[in-house]
Amino acid sequence: MAGQKAQVDTLNGVNVSELRKTIDGIKATPGLAKFKFRIRNEWDEGGHNRSTVGDFYGANQEIPHQRQFVLEADEPQILLGKDRGANPVEYLLHALAACVTSSMVYHAAARGIRIDEIESTLEGDIDLQGFLGLRKDVRRGYQNIRMNFKIKADAPDDQLQAICDMGPQFSPVFDSISKGVPITVKAEPMR
Repeated sequence: MAGQKAQVDTLNGVNVSELRKTIDGIKATPGLAKFKFRIRNEWDEGGHNRSTVGDFYGANQEIPHQRQFVLEADEPQILLGKDRGANPVEYLLHALAACVTSSMVYHAAARGIRIDEIESTLEGDIDLQGFLGLRKDVRRGYQNIRMNFKIKADAPDDQLQAICDMGPQFSPVFDSISKGVPITVKAEPMR
């Protein structure tokens, strides 16, 4: 009827109609799928540094975030920091948890599966002998990461693992961590 708003097809907080339009748009114009995310980081002192997130490139255009995000990073006191923020490897766990969860939620929505709640715990093992250069045979990064999800969804309990598996299957962060990604590092003088 005229004057009535169209009902928004939302599931798990995801506008499924817009998600389908995005998928169709990318199928028709694959170049729209190319994104570049970026941060700017500045060191303060010791282990404390701060990253700002302001804009990114996607869908063939520069896109500003609605507001700037600031991420504080430091080390705990036992690692000689002042504990003014999560440490970088904790941020890595956060990025992994957030991306796997979002991937799970979006893909469940696309399949018509309602998710009521998701909680996760992540834990990773690091041996500082690698970071400190004391042993070359010890990895500097995480040696193992364990993820545990609790899910309440509109699905039988025996299908919860299939819902959970969608997260790692489609998560860009999970893919980057588990398969590695080429990283280019260069230095230039500050002016």
